[in-house]
Amino acid sequence: QVDYDVCSNYGNWLYSAGIGNDPRDNRKFNMIKQGLDYDGNGDYIRLWVPELQGIKGADIHSPWALSSAALSHVGVTLGETYPWPVVTAPEWSRHISQRPGGSPHPRGRRGPAHTPMQHKGRGIDSYFSRKKDV
Repeated sequence: QVDYDVCSNYGNWLYSAGIGNDPRDNRKFNMIKQGLDYDGNGDYIRLWVPELQGIKGADIHSPWALSSAALSHVGVTLGETYPWPVVTAPEWSRHISQRPGGSPHPRGRRGPAHTPMQHKGRGIDSYFSRKKDV
């Protein structure tokens, strides 16, 4: 089933992009939280992103946070078979199961081995900044 309601979809995309009236200051769209809330097991991602089909459960929402061994086991190599994230928002971290300091998680997860380069003033926060000179 394809969900397409022109008004709702355009309105939601604009709202998520921070365009329009919003009573909340510093609004940000948290992709990881939305994925976990509405596709907790990752079935939708597996349907449309076949490169990640081997990743089990909610780990599919943040493949860059998995160990290289876990990714290798399912045939994923970040930067080759699946891209690194362009930016990583600090707000995502509370929705990604990681241990402080990058020590291995009991289920094999750990922090990212590579942090994408973020250009000064061009991170995800700059899109939602009230400062227009950024």
